[in-house]
Amino acid sequence: MFSLLKPDFAITSVVELTLEILKELQITTLLLDVDCTLKRYNKLVPLPEVNNWLKQMREAGINLYLVSNGGGVRIRQFSENVQIPFAAPAMKPLPFAINRVIRLMNYDKKTTAMVGDQLFTDILAGKLARIMTILVKPQGENEEPWFARMKRPLEKFIIKR
Repeated sequence: MFSLLKPDFAITSVVELTLEILKELQITTLLLDVDCTLKRYNKLVPLPEVNNWLKQMREAGINLYLVSNGGGVRIRQFSENVQIPFAAPAMKPLPFAINRVIRLMNYDKKTTAMVGDQLFTDILAGKLARIMTILVKPQGENEEPWFARMKRPLEKFIIKR
């Protein structure tokens, strides 16, 4: 059970995910959660360093796709701001949106990773889809709605174990 919640890789911020690390991990495609992964919950744009990172990834030929449980209109606005296609609401931890994106875009599961800040949605969905998972420390988690914040203590407990 806990193996489904254990990320393959963990970082503090997406900007720590360098091209060298991706090459070492043999990752060419990143499926990215949005809220608290690429941006603070209440913002429509990423932090400048995340925006620069996204640009660097695109320029290096890394495939990027947003996979979010957030509302379609809000995620659509973010998608337009960063010019990355999206699937929302993704209904993670169910792996259907991840599998649909991989099929639609003809991505290779062996070189695809799900990147997100939550064990019970992002990491579990990636594991169920049988792709690599990368956990990032949540950005601005205190701004999340109550239903997202209530999972955080249990996630922190599991991460410590």
